[in-house]
Amino acid sequence: MSDKLTGRDHRSLRRVRYEDELNPQQLAVVMHPGGPMLALAGAGTGKTRTLVYRASRLIEDGVPPGRILLLTFTNKAAREMMRRVEQLLEHGMNRVTGGTFHSAGHRILRRYAEFLGYSPRFSILDREDATDLMGAALADTSPEVPGQRMPKPRLLVDLYSFVINTGHDLADVLSERAPQFIDQGEVIAGVFKRYLERKRAADLMDFDDLLLNWLLLLTRFPRARQELQENFSHILVDEYQDTNRLQADIVDAMLGPERNVMVVGDDAQSIYAFRGADFENILGFPERHPECEVFRLETNYRSVPPILGLANASIEHNTRQFKKLLRPDREGGELPTEVAVPTPEIQATYVADQILELVEEGLELEDVAVLYRNHAHSLDLQVELARRNIPFRVRSGLRFFEHRHVKDVLAHLRFVDNPRDEVAFARLIKLRDGFGPRLAARLWDDLAGADSLRRLLGTDSGSLGLPRPARTSLTQLQTLMDTLSAPKTLGQPGEAIRQVVESFYGPWARAHLENSGSRLEDLEQLALFADGYPDLNAFLSEVTLLNDLSGEEAVAGPPDDMVTLSTVHQAKGIEWRAVFVIWLSEGRFPSFRADDEEEERRLFYVAVTRARDRLCLVRPEIARDRYRVDTILDPSRFLSELPDVVRELVTVAEERRADGYDALPGGGRYTLPSFVDDASGDDDIN
Repeated sequence: MSDKLTGRDHRSLRRVRYEDELNPQQLAVVMHPGGPMLALAGAGTGKTRTLVYRASRLIEDGVPPGRILLLTFTNKAAREMMRRVEQLLEHGMNRVTGGTFHSAGHRILRRYAEFLGYSPRFSILDREDATDLMGAALADTSPEVPGQRMPKPRLLVDLYSFVINTGHDLADVLSERAPQFIDQGEVIAGVFKRYLERKRAADLMDFDDLLLNWLLLLTRFPRARQELQENFSHILVDEYQDTNRLQADIVDAMLGPERNVMVVGDDAQSIYAFRGADFENILGFPERHPECEVFRLETNYRSVPPILGLANASIEHNTRQFKKLLRPDREGGELPTEVAVPTPEIQATYVADQILELVEEGLELEDVAVLYRNHAHSLDLQVELARRNIPFRVRSGLRFFEHRHVKDVLAHLRFVDNPRDEVAFARLIKLRDGFGPRLAARLWDDLAGADSLRRLLGTDSGSLGLPRPARTSLTQLQTLMDTLSAPKTLGQPGEAIRQVVESFYGPWARAHLENSGSRLEDLEQLALFADGYPDLNAFLSEVTLLNDLSGEEAVAGPPDDMVTLSTVHQAKGIEWRAVFVIWLSEGRFPSFRADDEEEERRLFYVAVTRARDRLCLVRPEIARDRYRVDTILDPSRFLSELPDVVRELVTVAEERRADGYDALPGGGRYTLPSFVDDASGDDDIN
């Protein structure tokens, strides 16, 4: 490309030796003269490197940095790319507009806000503020509809966001994500309209508005569109397979006459449909841009050949894709292993044993990851690692027992087990209609005594002077607590969990929480885990102890040296030397809740391509259902469709552990702090 500003040929002035630093496929992308281009970057093929060198080459050829718009899905990724370009060119990159779609939209809307009827100083709502405003819109619009028949404000915000980002019809979204409210579609649409009116009147935008208003600016105001097209002559988009329909339309509308857009992505890693990502964006890009040139980056620098052979063999079963073949840059490597274990419990024991063997071989815990389809699938493993004092982190940031829905349900069981547990009572009562913190505290004061549960069950709700919604909620709670405190239920903690979910928490979660289906699946897994305990107290004691186990002394190493546990969705973009993929059984991976087999296979592809050196695919053969009946599990179809030559088949026999687990760290003498009242008068505890 020649510099259009000066007319000089910059090829002789380049500081970067592109031919020496890029492979032929990457070089073809970087040196493309212009116009629309799609770079299909397979896993581990140097996608970021290619984007960085493309930006560097454009600047060297005379494109002002300020005319490059770099769109990513995290500001961290944009900053890293700009830092690397700056290193290549040895001059400032501060004029490049780079960041997420939302941050770029924010900067643009500050400049053009008045076109849309906003002031340039408009405020941005965070999620909590948006929920409060949606609640006000609900109160404005549907006072005649009983509250229990409408989604709560938090869920309404999630539904609204999905509709805005995907462009899907509200009725279709309700049918898929909240079918219990399908009959309230017209009322919900009215709430959304009122929510928009309230935002505009108060000069407010939420995160979704940053994209919606950006598109409205481009489609309804030709002057603004022309100025933006002139301002940004080149658009680079990272992870294009993860864009939703709204983001894709924004990119298309930003293109000027020369249509200089480079989108980079991998259709084989399109796994976020549940968030609104549209697979058709990348698949249909060449059709929307007939002059588009398609490039394939296929040289993989991450994984050993046997792992890539397995990945290629799996993804070729998808029919709707751009065909490509990952080729290894590395040599050697061990075959992946497919391991059949008798039960989920033995699966956890096997993985823990293998992790310790890898450490003995010289790997750091930081080099190891365990991946799974659903967060609930990690429960047995989290318990096993905690018992064995093997440090681990969960990519979501929360361990299983720390999740809100798990703590909500456990609060009911804790109160039954210990009627003096004020914290548990406060948590469960505030879930009920009519109870806020103040009224909940007053009720506790009224119930205080030797046995708050007995007092609760024996109290006439009408005698407490509670508002009608609170009285109704209390009566329902009394019925549930009566069931939970029965001797039969106390001896079946799994059934106690199911009672809480079926009688109250399931309907409550569907009305209040996003991803309620996945959360309820978590709770059924919790119930199955609890089925293994003889009574409620034993189960709750174990849960409490497991939460406190740190595993800091099992394996020597730095404080942050931990095994990573992650859903496959959370693991995308990361790599480890050794990866275990667990629960590879039909109904688990692929999930029985999934209706798109090809997306599930892409998810499996993402999982296996996280591994650099070692890959272990584990499947339990039997699992116990809620009726304590052993059910035979078929191998995942993703394993069954693989040729035998791409992995080693291993069967693990059931073994009973004869020894106990490592003891918890402890010992020494403890001196009571002065503020602790020691009734014995002895300040030392042995």
